[in-house]
Amino acid sequence: MVLSKDGLLEILEGNRRLTMRVVEAFPEDELFHYTPADKLRPFAEMIKEIMNIESAYIQGIALNVWNFQDSFATISKKEALLSACDAVRVETRRLWQEVTEETLEVIEKDPFFGPSKSHFSRLQYGLENEIHHRGQGFIYLRALGIEPPEFFVRD
Repeated sequence: MVLSKDGLLEILEGNRRLTMRVVEAFPEDELFHYTPADKLRPFAEMIKEIMNIESAYIQGIALNVWNFQDSFATISKKEALLSACDAVRVETRRLWQEVTEETLEVIEKDPFFGPSKSHFSRLQYGLENEIHHRGQGFIYLRALGIEPPEFFVRD
């Protein structure tokens, strides 16, 4: 393995800290309602997707409990969204203790998205999905005339 389990967690954590700063930069109404085009979703919906994927994958990888559900659909306030994000990260850190580097190398069919891949690849997919949506958040903020957080700050 090129990247250690702890190194992977730190990358996930640094990215999440930046994503949370993007959420915090949004005015509440725009967070839940603004879209720059009809076919796009509000940024809050993307954040809920990120949390659903993270929750489903970490429970599956750590506990072998594979259940993908929309656990955050009813959240409609910024403070509640931020609290839910914090709770997901706390749960991920707790379950991370159950994950070994050998576990990350296990390859099996993905119960949510199809093809076989390693647990490491699942987490990488979740991270790439987060980065993609965070980039959309940056664009939304700029369209609203709001300067996004500095990309390089991960603390």
